[in-house]
Amino acid sequence: MDSLFYGVSKLLLFSLFSASIAVAFSEKPISSSSSSSGSGQINSNSVLVALLDSHYTELAELVEKALLLQTLEEAVGKHNITVFAPRNEALERELDPEFKAFLLEPRNLRSLQTLLMFHIVPQRIRSHQWPREDSGSVRHRTLCKDHVNLIQFQGPNRRKMIDSAEIIRPDDVIRTDGIIHGIEKLLIPRSVQEDFNRRRSLRSISAVLPTGAPEVDPRTHRLKKPAPPVPAGAPPVLPIYDAMAPGPSLAPAPAPGPGGPHHHFNGEAQVKDFIQTLVHYGGYNEMADILVNLTSLATEMGRLVSEGYVLTVLAPNDEAMAKLTTDQLSEPGSPEQIVYYHIIPEYQTEESMYNAVRRFGKVKYETLRFPHRVLAQEADGSVKFGHGDGSAYLFDPDIYTDGRISVQGIDGVLLPEKESPAKQKPAGAGVVKKAAKPRRGKLMEVTCRMLGAVGQDSRFTSCQ
Repeated sequence: MDSLFYGVSKLLLFSLFSASIAVAFSEKPISSSSSSSGSGQINSNSVLVALLDSHYTELAELVEKALLLQTLEEAVGKHNITVFAPRNEALERELDPEFKAFLLEPRNLRSLQTLLMFHIVPQRIRSHQWPREDSGSVRHRTLCKDHVNLIQFQGPNRRKMIDSAEIIRPDDVIRTDGIIHGIEKLLIPRSVQEDFNRRRSLRSISAVLPTGAPEVDPRTHRLKKPAPPVPAGAPPVLPIYDAMAPGPSLAPAPAPGPGGPHHHFNGEAQVKDFIQTLVHYGGYNEMADILVNLTSLATEMGRLVSEGYVLTVLAPNDEAMAKLTTDQLSEPGSPEQIVYYHIIPEYQTEESMYNAVRRFGKVKYETLRFPHRVLAQEADGSVKFGHGDGSAYLFDPDIYTDGRISVQGIDGVLLPEKESPAKQKPAGAGVVKKAAKPRRGKLMEVTCRMLGAVGQDSRFTSCQ
């Protein structure tokens, strides 16, 4: 009788074990190429995780900056890969700093991606699969659609090469979905090198200022002749009038009015241009809405410009206009009065106003809201308008400048300073009122004096 093993006979255990072995050998064996990454999901045993955790940290950082993790995950999901990873020293110390800065610029992202994918072959290549010495080089296509050459030199060391880089750590990291070989230096494809050379040559050309180019005289609109060299201590070559005459950039000519040679200038079109510029610039829609819809100021400004006047508009932005209360806008004519206080009947740019406040400290500009003037002074390297809490800074300079209309963006709404009422003296007992005597004319006074000297009584009531 068979002995029992925990209540089961040995014959029964042997039959169950034989059946399980038969079922195991009847199933289809799993190939080495079908790994867990075949579904597109990366596990902890993937070659990409090994690349991030290995001593090739500089290459791993470049892969993250190049946004290639998703691309490499898709490549690993389709087939095995072989990564030729440069050592950290080759990327930290031995790489040209100018070339590294070129790779890290955001506009050169495609060049960086091409460079990194040039180091990855979508095929599993072990060190024993290197070509023999007598077979020459073998080409392999990389992920960037370019080719690299694998070479093995004869000799006792049998150096393995990929293009011009030597394999210093063959089979350094081996995983089921890929393998990593350590190489001595970075591989640079021809397209990336040509792109770098092109950018460097353009930068060197743009850094050199052109010399000998013809210059046009803004007064005569003719080519300037090169001036002869002037010895030290010689009098000025230009006449004193030409030397002191303001150029077109310093004093723009006023707009030709009806009295000019053309007898007409379309100032309304000019005002429409600057209002459209405010809208396209962004942040000044409230100011443009007041000029167009709430008031007739756009038509008045067009008429002024047509007559030859020049204007400077201090335009508050939308945030500043939103701080106005309903009481300030509900009074009749208040939108017009607010905008009038922001229009200066002069042509001023950011440079001219800043130079004025730097030189004189404080400058008061006349406004169309007569007789109020707006105060300008230097503050924090800019121009500050207004008084106290109601001040505003110039922070969007020269939004629109055409020689007739200048628009300067400010961050607040300017309101004129209220006039303080005259101080009244309190009525008290110490106040002495004097009766004003009627003043007589000078001629009557002289006449009365002469009659008194003669001794005749005067009939004039004013002489008594």
